[in-house]
Amino acid sequence: MFSNLFSADRLKDMLYCVPAIMVALSFHEFAHAYAAYKKGDPTAYNLGRMTLNPLRHLDLFGVLMLLLVGFGWAKPVPINPRNFRNIRRDEIIVSLAGVVTNFLIAFVAMGVFMLVAYVFRVQNELVLNLLLPFVTINLGLCIFNLIPIPPLDGYHVLENLLIRRVNPNFFLYFERYGSFVLIALLLTGALTGVLSTVLIAIVNGFDAFYSLVFGLFGWM
Repeated sequence: MFSNLFSADRLKDMLYCVPAIMVALSFHEFAHAYAAYKKGDPTAYNLGRMTLNPLRHLDLFGVLMLLLVGFGWAKPVPINPRNFRNIRRDEIIVSLAGVVTNFLIAFVAMGVFMLVAYVFRVQNELVLNLLLPFVTINLGLCIFNLIPIPPLDGYHVLENLLIRRVNPNFFLYFERYGSFVLIALLLTGALTGVLSTVLIAIVNGFDAFYSLVFGLFGWM
């Protein structure tokens, strides 16, 4: 098992993913910080977290999960919802800012990849292997963070949608143990199959869209 995990080919694939991981994580957390700032909360800005510097956002275990299973997380930017003008609405907006940003990066990256590979006919392995992770890593971060388990963004969206309908003690209990549940699901592979299926479906959708658009121009 470990020989396959740390084989030469596997380590090479991990290295190809590093630039995409740095971009995906830094843009994800910057989007949270910027959205919070625009909604009236300067906490992340004051702490120097409203930045695209990936070193300010890296969580070691989250990066390892991204490298090993394709799904992971960054160090969350600090948010103080009490500074928001409309707490429930603004916290949902801030929570979704990161995943929307990753989705858009993945969408654009897929277009660039298909332009390079199929329109310009570039077959350089290094170029293609560096470009494709910008699609898969950003999509992986987007999909993973929509899971409604704390401390992920999907949980904060669900919490704000249900906060008036569910006993607050439920959320306190869930937040206490949610991260352990999440790590267990990842390490056992219980989530990986479902998340991978969703990721592949979206990539196929991107492929179909760009094939149609490029085909209209006679590029494919």
